[in-house]
Order: sequence, then C-alpha cells, then structure tokens
Amino acid sequence: MNSSNPVLNISIFGVFVLITLFVVIRASRNTRTAADYLAAGRAFTGPQNGIAIAGDYLSAASFLGIAGAIALNGYDGFLYSIGFLVAWLVALLLVAELLRNTGKYTMGDVLSFRMRQRPVRAAAATSTMAVSFFYLLAQMAGAGGLVALLLGITGTGGQSLVIAVVGALMIAYVLIGGMKGTTWVQIIKAVLLIAGAAIMTVWVLGIYKFNLSGLLGAAVENAPKAGEKLLGPGLAYGKNGTTKLDFLSLALALVLGTAGLPHILMRFYTVPTAKEARRSVVWAIWLIGIFYLFTLVLGYGAGALVGPDAINKAPGKANSAAPLLALELGGPVLLGLIAAVAFATILAVVAGLTITASASFAHDIYANIIKKGAEEDKDSEVKVARITAIVIGLVSIGGGIIANGQNIAFLVALAFAVAASANLPTILYSLFWKRFNTSGALWSIYGGLIVTITLIILSPAVSGTPTSMFKNADFALFPLSNPGIVSIPVAFLLGYVGTILSKEKADPVKQAEMEVRSLTGAGAEKAVVH
Repeated sequence: MNSSNPVLNISIFGVFVLITLFVVIRASRNTRTAADYLAAGRAFTGPQNGIAIAGDYLSAASFLGIAGAIALNGYDGFLYSIGFLVAWLVALLLVAELLRNTGKYTMGDVLSFRMRQRPVRAAAATSTMAVSFFYLLAQMAGAGGLVALLLGITGTGGQSLVIAVVGALMIAYVLIGGMKGTTWVQIIKAVLLIAGAAIMTVWVLGIYKFNLSGLLGAAVENAPKAGEKLLGPGLAYGKNGTTKLDFLSLALALVLGTAGLPHILMRFYTVPTAKEARRSVVWAIWLIGIFYLFTLVLGYGAGALVGPDAINKAPGKANSAAPLLALELGGPVLLGLIAAVAFATILAVVAGLTITASASFAHDIYANIIKKGAEEDKDSEVKVARITAIVIGLVSIGGGIIANGQNIAFLVALAFAVAASANLPTILYSLFWKRFNTSGALWSIYGGLIVTITLIILSPAVSGTPTSMFKNADFALFPLSNPGIVSIPVAFLLGYVGTILSKEKADPVKQAEMEVRSLTGAGAEKAVVH
C-alpha cells in the first residue's frame, strides 16, 4: 500500500462530499411536512428508489468484505454474495408491497396497525433502534479501519478524528436533506460503487482475455496453500460440524434478516404507489445481483494479481483485497477513486441508518405514544426527528471510536440476527395470521431481541478466540458465532405461544381492514388500487 497517495485520496473524497452536500441542500428546499422529511414526500419513482435501495444495501462490508472473503476463501466467500442476493427475493415475495400498503413512515405503523398502539410501537421502535445502532456502530468502526488502509493514518487519534468527521457529515446530510437528501446520496453512491466495480471487473477480465477459467486458474496458482480448494466448498466453513452449522446459522440470518432490516423497509415508503414499490425491488435485485457477480471477478482477481499473502500482510487484511487490486490495476489514481467510493459507501449507509432510527423515535415514540397522534404536532415531529438524529450521530461517533480496531463482524451479524429474530416473525404474523395479537407481538419482539443479544454475548464472536472482541476473556458458552439458527425459530415460537396464552382477542374489523389494505393498497396514503 506504499504506493497510495493520501493527498489524492482525500482530494477525491472531498470532491464527492462537496457534490453530495450541494445535492442534499438542493433537495431540502421542498422539505416542509413530516411526509417530506421522513418519506421524501413519496416522490421517488420505482427505478430511482431501486437504485437508492441498492445504495443502502451495498455497504462497505459488501464491497470490501466480500471481495476479500472470495480472494482468501474462494467458493465459501462467494456464498456470502449468494446469501445476500437470495435475501432480496424473500423481501420481494413476503414484505415489500404489503408493508408499503399498510404503513406510513415506519415499521411500527405496520406492526401496531391492528394491535394496542402504544406498547407495540414502543417495542417496534426499540427493535429498530437496536438494529440501526449495531449496524451504525459497525459502519463507524469500519470507517476508522479504512482510514489506516486508504489514507495512511496509523494512529488511533487520527482514526478517531475521521470517525468524528464521518459522523458530522452524516448528521449534516440527515438534518439538511431528510429522507429526500439521503435518498439522493444513496443514488449517487450506488452509481459510483457499481460503476467502479464494473470498470475493475472488465479490466481484470481483459487481462485474462475475458476467459473466466484463465482467471480462476491464475488465482489457484497464486494460492499454493489453498490450491484447488479455492474452487470448491469447505475451505473456510468445512473444518468440522460446528463450523458447518455456524455457516448455516449465518446464512439463515442473512437470508431472513434483510426482510426485517428497518432502514431497508423504510425505503418502500418513499414511492407513491405499491406498483412503484414492486418496481423498486425488481430494480434493486438486478443491480445488487450484477454487483455481486462483479465481486466474484474482483475477489478471484485480487487472489490472482495480488495474492493471499500480500492481502493478509496489508493493514486491513481481507478488507484490503479490493483496494490492493485497484492499486495493482490503475496505480494511485484508481486506488484514490476506489478509496473515495468506499468512504462514500460508509457515508451513505450511516445516513440511511440515522434517518431510520430518528424517524422511528419521532414517529412511533414521540408522535404516537407521547403525543397520542395529535395532528397539530406534525411540525414538532420533524423537529424531534432532527434532534434525535444529532443524538444518534453523537452516540455512534463515541461508539465507533470505542469499537475502532476491534472485531466488528459480530456487530453486523447482530444487526441481521436481531432483524431476522425480533422483526421478521412479528411482521409475518401481523400480515398473515388472523389470531395474532398484542401479547404475541410483544413476546416475539422483546423475546427475539433478548435471546439474540444474549446468545451473541455468549458466543465466540465476543470472547474466547484470537479474533474475538475480548481476546483475553472466555465466557463463550454458546458455540456458534451467529445465533440465527436458534434465535429465529425461538422468536417465531414466542410469537405463537404469546398469542395462544393471551386471552386478548384480535380485532376482526382491523384485521380485515389490514388484509384488504395490504393486498390491494386501498386506503393507503396516496395509494392506487391496481
């Protein structure tokens, strides 16, 4: 990485920040109501929202992490790409359109539609804040790690400063532009990320005369330790029964977690109709699918042209595979562009997470629990969302600085596992089970949250191994790094048991209204029956 040029990298990143801030300020001119601030006035088309969803979904972990995983583990690394893509089919088939028809701004709107409003909204907001915070923490800590890799800043003080700068920019995007400004940042970032990956993919394939077999053969030759194992399953996750089960658990959390991620679900409220919500998911699937095909070439390309030894010796290890490949292909200039795209990725994702968490607090807790849905408080709802965004930003800066340099993989795993355990069972029961009631919702959300976090704390991701967050302690009573295979079925079971044991009857009128509204769009704000 000695050939990298920190001044060039910072300059390219600075240009991106100036352009996006200009776009955010322009977008904020029409932000007047709660619908404008929290749902971008429902003014985005399906294709625009699809690109923004791709921008929200393709985080730094997708770009840097998966390319690195493929470079070092081959086939097993590519399974991440497949898992993330399949997850979108679950989101499209089960929740996208139904959520758009039933809700208004947040996941709490859907979950509390036919329940007792206050306890369910409080639970939904708690779960949303938990998922958003852990995801946010991972992105902020990842920003510190990227600094060491891309800008040549080695001291923790310098990395902490950059985490603070990323946090300040994130707060500015959310305060100034709301959902509309944040969406445009996502769109710009998605175009840059996919274009950058496409250029590198064509470049790598061009070196091997567009012969994928030649590329794979070169990757195998350049990894004598792994050899042919790079091309088949089992290199990373086939060591014993526990690692195989752990991979199955991780896959389950990834595939089911996406349909319960609040910052992804909230994007469906930025379109005017259910038809546009469907179109946006189709666009997102195509863009995300194409991007993950690029990661296959980038990963094996890094393995072939850079080599696993050089990747493991770099400051970010696996995360350095894509930047090292950029340096190998196009020198400091291409590295600078890829560095800027990586930072843009973090900025866009943290902005999306922040507005989701602040919207959930302002809409679910402030407007509907504290103010009991009073109409005259719509302006104050936006003010509360902005104040909450500042608080969340400051907390995530502090958390990112504390977590900097530590193992952050478990934070992302926790976000997906919580989303799959606490959110998804409640969403599916609310939409499809007529008897489901408030008690079942509370059991499912809080139970899923508690079980998931407890199992993560007791897992090898936190203690007991050289890669754990606490390397010198060992309280890993649970053998798997990801609890999905246990916590997801338990959360579904808790939702069922909580409903059956409760004497509370589901409201048949509300249930019928929700069914008609979710399936047809009739009654949804600005909805059109198709």
